[in-house]
Amino acid sequence: MKLRLFPVFLVFLGFLPACSHAPQAPPTFRVQFDTSKGPFVVEVHRDWSPKGADRFYDLIQRRFYDENRFFRVVPNFVIQWGIHGDPQFQLKWQDKNLADDPVKETNRRGTIAYATSGPNTRTTQLFINLKDNPQLEKRGFSPFGEVVGGMNVVNDIYPGYGQTPDQDQIQLHGNEYLQKRFQQLDYVKAARVEQ
Repeated sequence: MKLRLFPVFLVFLGFLPACSHAPQAPPTFRVQFDTSKGPFVVEVHRDWSPKGADRFYDLIQRRFYDENRFFRVVPNFVIQWGIHGDPQFQLKWQDKNLADDPVKETNRRGTIAYATSGPNTRTTQLFINLKDNPQLEKRGFSPFGEVVGGMNVVNDIYPGYGQTPDQDQIQLHGNEYLQKRFQQLDYVKAARVEQ
């Protein structure tokens, strides 16, 4: 008997190719992140940053953020994650740059945005502001949502390694590198759109 995998199932398993044109996200939706520290909930507002919200919605549907480590934790600034633990899966997204959205919201405490390496370089990495960071608006960081539950969990994510984990090594070796060198990193167990 032949096993047939339908496209939606393949998306959930992460086997469909990364697309440059994400499906349109709902106007507002919530995503629960279950982490090694407990749950937190992000509410997304598509009108804040449409392209960013659409990409995030697509990545959540593909279960991209499952098993991601919070590899950059800078107290009183940001917490960052979004490099997939499987380097082959990450490679599919590495060059899928997303055009910038105009900045409509301030980077206040609890808002979530994409990390970048310059204009029009958003891909999969995210950060949550741990304090008000208005200076980030001038640099083009466009929040697309905010933590509406569990900010205490976000604040408790392990900060001991700071910015030490090497992002190039994470890209090359994934969670194998992080688990070997940075065992105390907290991580996302699963991230799902709330029904």
